[in-house]
Amino acid sequence: MSPGLTARQAGLLSCHVCGQLSRPPANANTLRCPRCNAPLHLRKPASLATTWALVLAAAILFVPANLLPIMTTTSLLGTQQDTIMSGVVFLWQSGSWPLAAVVFFASVMVPLLKIIALVYLAASAQRRSRRQPLQRTRLYRLVEFVGRWSMLDIYVITLLVALVQFQGLATIQAGPAAVAFGAVVVLTMFAAMSFDPRLIWDPIADASPTEPPHD
Repeated sequence: MSPGLTARQAGLLSCHVCGQLSRPPANANTLRCPRCNAPLHLRKPASLATTWALVLAAAILFVPANLLPIMTTTSLLGTQQDTIMSGVVFLWQSGSWPLAAVVFFASVMVPLLKIIALVYLAASAQRRSRRQPLQRTRLYRLVEFVGRWSMLDIYVITLLVALVQFQGLATIQAGPAAVAFGAVVVLTMFAAMSFDPRLIWDPIADASPTEPPHD
């Protein structure tokens, strides 16, 4: 697959802030965007290193996010601590199968799949793989899109705290897993933002036109 003439090969730089495509002057000491005056870079600085650091931190915090209590309920009947999985099991046993499936998918599978996808993207870009660049670009866009919809548990806890404490029936407090889970979501969002998808296409643009694609 040949991407044709790229902006880098044409000597053009794209602003990471406003998207302006410009040709920097040859005698400029500091490259600045002519529209918003933001610094211009050929690629995002330290993109892979930043992505790796954020993804590894998210992977580490993913463990306590699923093992520690995410919610503590205190009432006249006593105190109960629930993890994400215990909440899914309760919803499933109570007959709320669709809601249990939504919570499991949004709170467990989506963050896990995002971490796996970001690891795959960062590893393939670091190896300068030329396999399936279009599919990897689409995967990156998907990871970037679903990032904002991964806070379902935090929304549910916030709603329950407001409703229960308003009625004076019990006290609900967010557990340590809520902090870890929120950190996982934020870290994966920042990891997706720090990854430069143009690194996927650079090996193809740098390759000889007669050289067949490979890993």
